[in-house]
Amino acid sequence: MEQNSQHPLVSVIILNYNAGKLLEECVDSILHSNYKNFEIIVVDNNSKDMSHVKCKERFPSINLIENKKNLGYCEGNNVGIRVSKGEFVIILNPDTVVDSKWVDELLLGYKKFGDAIYQPKFLTIDNESIIQSTGNMIQLFGFGFSRSKGEKDEKQFNEIEKIDYASGTCLFTSKKILTQLDLLDSFLFAYHDDLDLCWRARIQGIHSYYVPNSIVFHPSEGFSFKWSNFKFFLLERNRLYCLFTHYSRSTILKFFPSLILVDIAVSLFYLKNGLFIEKIKASLDILKNFKKINSRYYEIQRKRKVSDKIIILDFKNEVILPKGTNLKNKIPFNFILRFLSRLCRLVV
Repeated sequence: MEQNSQHPLVSVIILNYNAGKLLEECVDSILHSNYKNFEIIVVDNNSKDMSHVKCKERFPSINLIENKKNLGYCEGNNVGIRVSKGEFVIILNPDTVVDSKWVDELLLGYKKFGDAIYQPKFLTIDNESIIQSTGNMIQLFGFGFSRSKGEKDEKQFNEIEKIDYASGTCLFTSKKILTQLDLLDSFLFAYHDDLDLCWRARIQGIHSYYVPNSIVFHPSEGFSFKWSNFKFFLLERNRLYCLFTHYSRSTILKFFPSLILVDIAVSLFYLKNGLFIEKIKASLDILKNFKKINSRYYEIQRKRKVSDKIIILDFKNEVILPKGTNLKNKIPFNFILRFLSRLCRLVV
């Protein structure tokens, strides 16, 4: 492993938590890909299934870091980023399998667009004709969603293009950019971490891109991506956290009436789906951590180079949920989001 201008060292960081055989399959696919100048860092978040130990036994060349407790997705990956030696870093989920040209194509994207954050095309691991993601989008009120999830891949998204944020399932950038952004925000623990990172990057003038010729395969429902109560708590708390730290105070004041109405709509949405307690917990956690959020707000705003007015031009008015998502009241909720988003755009 060495740095050189034609084939720079790439650090692949895989955060593991009870991934079983999936971890070995992921590492095996990396080792069989075309690009060879890389290091693999497996950070284990105190797994009980010994998957990390078995992986190290099978692939002794990997750098295994064993955390003494589950640090969450954000800080777990940060542990790997800090010890990485590569000019470039890839954050990769353990339930993925990579295509042979995945790194080569990401580097070509970087060569064309420079300092930015990139993601590949995600296809379904057991049905390669079905899209998992062709880039992630941000709704004006902080909801994140995957574009084209569940659609048939007919090469309709086959050009490198800007997106709102790159998926943390496989996220590629330079270590320099990650350092400039102060890594992932450990407060979030998990979920919306990629949205947060790329939104902060956009505030500093750094874009995110989708690279279609880099392909990574991912299950239709990742092993860590279950619709649990804890997940809904984190999604809502972290959405609010991003709103109150990323938008300027003046933007929040202009949006405030709409934000109150959205909060009521979200509460009803959670209530109808039996998750109202998670909504209450999320809101209370934001209040509990007000000082931390306020401090984080000033850290982010001090580095601002791009105004909210410019950034929200790319944000969407509604949320497109994956096909087959079994949640009630989707249509009225999106109607409210569209209406209020259009109103907010008039006042910024």
